[in-house]
Amino acid sequence: MFREMRRVKRAIPEEAAKALLKSNKRAALAVNGDDGYPYAVPVNFYYEEDENKIYFHSSRIGHKMESMKKDSKVCFTTWDDGYKDEGDWAYRVSSCVVFGRASLVEDENVALEKIKKFAMKYYPTEEEVDEEISKDFKAVQMVCIDIEHISGKKIHEK
Repeated sequence: MFREMRRVKRAIPEEAAKALLKSNKRAALAVNGDDGYPYAVPVNFYYEEDENKIYFHSSRIGHKMESMKKDSKVCFTTWDDGYKDEGDWAYRVSSCVVFGRASLVEDENVALEKIKKFAMKYYPTEEEVDEEISKDFKAVQMVCIDIEHISGKKIHEK
C-alpha cells in the first residue's frame, strides 16, 4: 500500500525513526486541502509509542481542521538539526515520515490526559502546564494520528 523508499541505502531503522518522534518538538503536518491542493502546517506534537499514535492540539476551526474532517489521511514529517563531520561543510540530517489517519479526541478525560503529556514536553514545570490547561483547555481540540506507516532516512546534504 505504501511505497518502498527509492534510495533504500539511506533508510534508517524504524526504531531510529521513532526516536526522532520521541525527541523532536516540531513537525510539518500535511492534509488534503481545498480544491485538491495539499496544505502543510508546522505543529508541535507528542508521540505515544505504546499506542503507536501522535497527538497534537489545534483550534477547533480553520483550514486544517476542516481538511482533516473531510479526509482523515495525513502525512506527518519531522527532522533533526543534523550534524557535520569534522572538515565537512554539509550536514547529515535524519528525518521521519509518517502516514496515518487523523481523528479528533472526543473523550474529555482522554484529551485532558494527552494535553498534559503533550505540554510536559514543552513547559518547564507541571505547575505552568496546569495553569495553561486551566486557562485554555476548553478552546483546544486534541487530535490523534493513528500511524499506518513510518519510515526514516539519513541524508548528506551535498
